[in-house]
Amino acid sequence: MMNAFEVGLTRYLKNEQLEKIQHIHVGIAGAGGLGSNSAIMLVRTGFKKITVVDFDEVDSSNLNRQNYFMDQVGESKVSALANTLRKINPAIELQIVNAKITKDNIAEIFFSCDIIIEALDTPAGKTLIVEELAGNKQLVVAVSGLAGFGNSDRIKTHKINEHFYIVGDLVSGIDALPPLAPGVTIAAAKQVDLVVEYVLK
Repeated sequence: MMNAFEVGLTRYLKNEQLEKIQHIHVGIAGAGGLGSNSAIMLVRTGFKKITVVDFDEVDSSNLNRQNYFMDQVGESKVSALANTLRKINPAIELQIVNAKITKDNIAEIFFSCDIIIEALDTPAGKTLIVEELAGNKQLVVAVSGLAGFGNSDRIKTHKINEHFYIVGDLVSGIDALPPLAPGVTIAAAKQVDLVVEYVLK
């Protein structure tokens, strides 16, 4: 039985579209700027089966671009994000994993996911996701190059193959440019938009 939020979604999505979306299990590797914003957009679009993985805590320096609030500083990111997601749709089937993704646990964490959103902030983490998961039949949507500001049209979707996409300009790293809300949110939105298109088409 649908709750009020899901009934509201049927004003914009056909029942069969919502059923498709709710059947898909999305894994989010990282709950920072990309991951927290992606998770919010996924839930608002109707996705219910979501796994979020991160080992970090909310810091005041995160608040400029990540979907957290002052009263959540010091909380684990996965717990803080879970509380926000459940405020949007209490019926979500949410699994939170407060751990660092490693070569030893990555397969077990994402085994049941149909789609993985790569939302990590280190080259090593991104490489691990791509090397371990991009060769599977799961859809992997990664990001490379979203830092700085201006010329937001530079953030594009690059299709590598049927099951692997990269969003970004492939150049602008946070090591040289500031991670700001506009670029981060645009990249996260493009990741989620690609997921929605993949599921519904």
